[in-house]
Amino acid sequence: MNAIIINMKPRVPIVSNIQEVPKLSNYYLWNGDASKFLDALDPSFKFQLVVTSPPYNLGKAYETKQELNEYVNWQRIIIEKIIPHLDENGSICWQVGNYIENGSIWPLDLELAPIFKDLGLQLRNRIVWKFGHGLHAQKRFSGRYEVVLWFTKTDTYKFNLDTVRVPSKYPGKKHFKGPKAGQYSSNPKGKNPEDVWDIPNVKSNHVEKTIHPCQFPVGLIEKLILSLSDEGDWVFDPFAGVASSGVAAAIHKRNFCGCDISREYLKLGKTRIEDALAGKAIYRPHDRPIYDHTKSNLSHRPEEFDED
Repeated sequence: MNAIIINMKPRVPIVSNIQEVPKLSNYYLWNGDASKFLDALDPSFKFQLVVTSPPYNLGKAYETKQELNEYVNWQRIIIEKIIPHLDENGSICWQVGNYIENGSIWPLDLELAPIFKDLGLQLRNRIVWKFGHGLHAQKRFSGRYEVVLWFTKTDTYKFNLDTVRVPSKYPGKKHFKGPKAGQYSSNPKGKNPEDVWDIPNVKSNHVEKTIHPCQFPVGLIEKLILSLSDEGDWVFDPFAGVASSGVAAAIHKRNFCGCDISREYLKLGKTRIEDALAGKAIYRPHDRPIYDHTKSNLSHRPEEFDED
């Protein structure tokens, strides 16, 4: 008699009681305050990578706008509770934009970096995430970038450079003198990517777009997960939203847990992670070339623009 194989869709539980957190589950979502989750988490539990994009204090639907100093103090509380759960060779990546008040911008990376420094972490890169689309400013240049602060706990951190190398500019170039004369000068695996990453942001026509108003792309987190963790490592996102970081973790066989106060967002995140675990993730890979806008007819300057 032939066995009947039933393909069960992977399940990602959403829990709100720390006692319900399945110890053997490799993926789960916490519906509630990240601070309370971290307080209740077993002190011995460690994350290899913490990667997140916290609210920017702009008064979006999912946050209550605070005075800047209150916001920074709140962020400090969360960060202080995360550090004891960060593995000794682990990394923490805090992706932020600008806080805007009365027309002035306050770059949040400048406000938050001192917190990590005070806690003894070491800044390895200030990664600039640039993108080509967004709101057009009227009284200043339009903002087209945000920042990822990458900190490590010690000098013995994981860094898998080969997983994210990019093609060399001149792979055929050779040394012209010295003991290596005639040998290729570039790494055959590619070069170390620069710390400015051009990755489209998630706008209305993006393949990953959900109801979340400030969703960050899977591809941005994908590069961090590939380079700063190994398969089977734990990735944590204290402000998971619709779980883009969880999708990246699932695609690349990392374990994941994330927190968010919105159950609506987590339900979407649950579905997205489950689809990723089933090999059905809908996302834009980090290494997909940026679309060449000059190939579009819309890029041609209309003749009437030049008429007097």
